[in-house]
Amino acid sequence: MASTQFAKYNWEDPLNLESLLTEEEQAIRDTARDYCQENLQPRVLEAYRNEDFDPQILSEMGQLGLLGATIKGYGCAGVSSVAYGLIAREVERVDSGYRSAMSVQSSLVMHPINAYGSVEQKEKYLPRLASGELVGCFGLTEPNHGSDPSSMETVAREDPQTGGYVLNGSKTWISNAPVAGLFVVWARCAWDSKVRGFLIEKGTAGLSAPPIKNKLALRASITGSIFMDAVTVSKDAVLPGAEGLGGPFGCLNNARYGISWGVMGALEDCVQRAREYGLERKQFKRPLASFQLVQKKLVDAQTEITTGLLASLQVGRLKDAGKWSPEMVSMVKRNNCGKALEHSRIVLDVLGGNACADEYHIARHVANLQVANTYEGTHDIHALILGQGDDGTPG
Repeated sequence: MASTQFAKYNWEDPLNLESLLTEEEQAIRDTARDYCQENLQPRVLEAYRNEDFDPQILSEMGQLGLLGATIKGYGCAGVSSVAYGLIAREVERVDSGYRSAMSVQSSLVMHPINAYGSVEQKEKYLPRLASGELVGCFGLTEPNHGSDPSSMETVAREDPQTGGYVLNGSKTWISNAPVAGLFVVWARCAWDSKVRGFLIEKGTAGLSAPPIKNKLALRASITGSIFMDAVTVSKDAVLPGAEGLGGPFGCLNNARYGISWGVMGALEDCVQRAREYGLERKQFKRPLASFQLVQKKLVDAQTEITTGLLASLQVGRLKDAGKWSPEMVSMVKRNNCGKALEHSRIVLDVLGGNACADEYHIARHVANLQVANTYEGTHDIHALILGQGDDGTPG
């Protein structure tokens, strides 16, 4: 006979996701959570208000093994994809900007060097990137080409004088660029029209990376442009294992996977804060949380968090088993970002007039999640990817 005993319901983990994690994954999650709550949370309001990113944060993350965490060797931790997702979730529970800085370093800079780079490139750069001593950025998006990188205008030409390459062009909305010491830049090669990645070090003649100021979101991270005016690099600067757009897309798939976890952490923080406010705030002689309209807002959001995290966990397990696909990543990135944005906006209403005060934090998450729903492939672009996967015809 089936047992009539029921487990105690845990509103913070309704379907017991904890039971699906290994002890190592739980320990990594706890380490990341402790660091984020003790070291990032106290900084975030002033950082957001002043549009001030402290690069020392990446060094702190590096000391804990949080950067490039899935890479094996070169000073990296070599943990599971689920563990990496749990790290992203904890960082974005504080702020999407902090998770963006970490994601760029890990998925968009360290990953291409590890996946497409030479042994010499890996040995030269990965240990310093893993420690946070060296900050990197990823240059793909251009002023005239966001969702359509195949039309990129940045060009690399062979330099007969040096035997290397000369790059000209510009990139925009590049996280970490103004503080980066290493630039992973994607350019179309004039000799065969293929897109390749180039490693350019800060201080190279003709390279500049001014900040983009007065953003309305992701203000706790730093964003900039990249300008290349006859930037000359050696033959050793090209990533030998990447030809065509498959190179940058491989990086983006890793980043999108992490984003799918991160945005759920941001929404979790919104729900936690709205719940606490609803229990403390009284109107009509009752706590706000006792009203059915408020309860529905919180329950709807918690349901989306739970299903979103379980979906990302499944993709992580499939990723480590070599059974994942770009379409899977598009599904969880699209769903989780969209739901996080939608429901953070809804639970913001619980705060009433206090919603516009930044010390309540939820409005900051809402602004950030608008960007997370856009970058690394917009909501609609991922719908087109999934549509082609469903019926085989490009949208």
